[in-house]
Amino acid sequence: MVDAKMLNKISSAPGFIAALDQSGGSTPGALRLYGISETDYQGDEEMYRLMHAMRVRIMSAPAFTGDKVIGAILFERTMDGEAAGQAVPSYLWEKRGVVPFLKIDKGLMAEENGVQLMKPMPDLDALLIRGRNKGIFGTKMRSVIGHADKAGIAAVVQQQFEVARQIIGQGLMPIIEPEVSIKSPTKGEAEAILRDEITRQLDKLPAGDDVMLKLTIPTSANFYAPLVAHKSVVRLVALSGGYSRTDACEKLKQNHGMIASFSRALTENLRVTMSDAEFNASLAETIDEIYAASVNKA
Repeated sequence: MVDAKMLNKISSAPGFIAALDQSGGSTPGALRLYGISETDYQGDEEMYRLMHAMRVRIMSAPAFTGDKVIGAILFERTMDGEAAGQAVPSYLWEKRGVVPFLKIDKGLMAEENGVQLMKPMPDLDALLIRGRNKGIFGTKMRSVIGHADKAGIAAVVQQQFEVARQIIGQGLMPIIEPEVSIKSPTKGEAEAILRDEITRQLDKLPAGDDVMLKLTIPTSANFYAPLVAHKSVVRLVALSGGYSRTDACEKLKQNHGMIASFSRALTENLRVTMSDAEFNASLAETIDEIYAASVNKA
């Protein structure tokens, strides 16, 4: 069973989820945006150390609390690290009031039928048990949809729900993330197929088996309203998907019942060279903007 206090916060509190889960191939880009180039470090260990320092700086900033940031998605190495001398998941929940999630996917397969399925996760049960023991509440896993291919999208959703059932079985809350690329030439059509496929899978879930959904902000406002209302959906969150923060927030405001779970849009104005005062002020402004788009709808 998931933690009841965390579930209450995630299901009903106003706010948004911070995505601090860049991993592997996306880490150099995230560091570059922060002002650290590939020439500033040598090897993966130093790269991950710098990334962890950035994340701790974010998590320990005065504005990063459960008042507006209700959850945070962590990379596995971040989960295993420390903040202020405490394991990150317990630091987030006990000191900041932020519910910790874990990114569990191992990346994407090559595109087939217009989509990219998740790579196999043979050690998933062990990771889920380790996460649960560290105080993780839920998980997140990402697939990508590039085209409105019915067979491809059905395969993505089926795989996501198969893994979700495994996650539920370990007492954790799955965030299902079948991302529709904002560059897709058939984005609206793909979203229509996706909504139908998700609904079909949700309807098959046994009573009490609940999930969260993380979706690209739809082309048509409130297009995912039926998913928000579904009895098995705890919360619908939005990915920024490459939109700038301003654009992502503007689009999110049009979608009732959808809150943010932004990654790049959360950190785009943060720089390693900022003083703590500058960094904290910039992050506070960003948090206020994303919170407003999540809570105050047009």
